[in-house]
Amino acid sequence: MQAWAKVTIVSLAAIAAVASAKTHPAAESQKAIAAALANPARADQATDDDRRKTAAVLAFSGVGPGDTVVDFFPGAGYWTRIFSGVVGPKGQVISLWPSGTKKYAEKAAPAMTARGLANVTVDVQEGPLGVSKPVDLVWTVQNYHDINNVGGEAAIASVDAAIFKMLKPGGTYVVIDHVDAAASGLSGTATKHRIDAAVVKAQVLKAGFKFAGESNVLRNPADDHKLNVFDPAIRGHTDQFVYKFRKPG
Repeated sequence: MQAWAKVTIVSLAAIAAVASAKTHPAAESQKAIAAALANPARADQATDDDRRKTAAVLAFSGVGPGDTVVDFFPGAGYWTRIFSGVVGPKGQVISLWPSGTKKYAEKAAPAMTARGLANVTVDVQEGPLGVSKPVDLVWTVQNYHDINNVGGEAAIASVDAAIFKMLKPGGTYVVIDHVDAAASGLSGTATKHRIDAAVVKAQVLKAGFKFAGESNVLRNPADDHKLNVFDPAIRGHTDQFVYKFRKPG
């Protein structure tokens, strides 16, 4: 065999080893989402589905059966549990706590592990952010602003770059967070737990992603962005952006 032929075969094998992210017909995703939300095992959290517009935001993400999903900084595991049902037995969910957040995972991580969900891995990381194999979707809700509170813009750039590496070609990165006033930048991330949506978009695009769309399902024009998101007057009803980005490929 000619040397160039060997090189070509090796190169093709390397490309094949990094498969592109899965895509699902809308009907397939919607069916899987509906079944996951109807699971009686999650009756304790189902009362929150309408407020979170859960079915709509999941459908917007394009998630479906067989996907590998990273639920980044998963809180009490609301989304992890739902993703477990959506991706099914052929999929995998990684409930990922990044380095520096161990204290927040002390109760939530063991509680999620105790549920015994066969397709869920709980990963409380101490070192560099990453996963063992490329994934189809990385999802983070109401936590992007906290990255700035932990390590500033350098930390945001580092996390976005790590998530870019986590994803398969064509993989999806969904960011949902509380909206701060236009041109406010990062000034409200610690005081109000809000972030300027335009800054988020610019930062993620800088990491190499392409903007794939926005859902307005969580927008609330009655929120003037002045209050801390935990203020009783607005808590649970903040104006939120839902951004979808895609890794080229």
